Amino acid sequence: ERLASSGIERIPKEYIRPEEERRSIGDIFEEEKIAGGPQVPTVDLKGINSEDLEVREKCREELRKAAVDWGVMHLVNHGIPEELTGRVKAAGEGFFGQPIEEKEKYANDQAAGNVQGYGSKLANNASGQLEWEDYFFHCIFPEDKTDLSIWPKTPSDYIDATKEYAKQLRALATKVLAVLSLGLGLEEGRLEKEVGGMEELLLQMKINYYPKCPQPELALGVEAHTDVSALTFILHNMVPGLQLFYGGKWVTAKCVPNSIIMHVGDTVEILSNGKYKSILHRGVVNREKVRVSWAVFCEPPKDKILLQPLPETVSEAEPPRFPPRTFAQHIKHKLFRQSDQEAADTPKPDN
Repeated sequence: ERLASSGIERIPKEYIRPEEERRSIGDIFEEEKIAGGPQVPTVDLKGINSEDLEVREKCREELRKAAVDWGVMHLVNHGIPEELTGRVKAAGEGFFGQPIEEKEKYANDQAAGNVQGYGSKLANNASGQLEWEDYFFHCIFPEDKTDLSIWPKTPSDYIDATKEYAKQLRALATKVLAVLSLGLGLEEGRLEKEVGGMEELLLQMKINYYPKCPQPELALGVEAHTDVSALTFILHNMVPGLQLFYGGKWVTAKCVPNSIIMHVGDTVEILSNGKYKSILHRGVVNREKVRVSWAVFCEPPKDKILLQPLPETVSEAEPPRFPPRTFAQHIKHKLFRQSDQEAADTPKPDN
């Protein structure tokens, strides 16, 4: 944020993305308006538990189809009141609106392995390049695994709003996992159980704050990655920036009012043996507007569960596509592979 507010007109070279990646970074406001081509699906959850069998099946089928085809979707009529999501957003924006000294009181200490708290990604990542964002990261569910001492005290509604949102989001995760389980021909509680259930599935919230960027065509807010989570739920302040790598091209997500964006993460992709997709995505910055997003990652416990394709998803025709790994091992494998093979692996779309 110091960077962004310093009024610089050129971004420091550490933020400049490699040439082949820059070719695909355009003006996000223009790209959001494009009506043709593939669009991230919008799934209306209104009928997800309808008494009417036909209504219910149609809704569930849409959700499954989006998870198979895209692995990302806008959820509308998700059941979380707009009043509550509004409070969560106001609280997060209020925190980032404070002077830097106030935010620094919550600074995390990554060197000491403590990632919870306030941080700046104006710091290194897998590619050794910098990303244009600040963030606040903390566990929000289950309650006995949260550390309220590091939650922002200002604004005063931050804790109440976030706690309530966590509870309601956790219930939404149960509904979604049930539909995805049935879609694999499993009992509806199965996927939830496989990712740790009520006691062990952790909800980690990361508020991303992307300052205005003087040369947005050279930088990225978040570089291309897939989420390691089981599911990720995202709110944002209606400033576009999310792009998905679909059909060999970067597709810009539209801003859909009152929606929650949901990603299927690697964990569910692995359990489903690749039937559900964890899509490659990135965050693009702009020079006109600050973009803020609230991402909640639903993560299985680090070491207690061995993640591998469920036996029911495997056959002679479809052998297991992923070796057994704990969540911690999966993250390590990804990081190692990324730094190791980044150059070889990164998709290089022309557009």
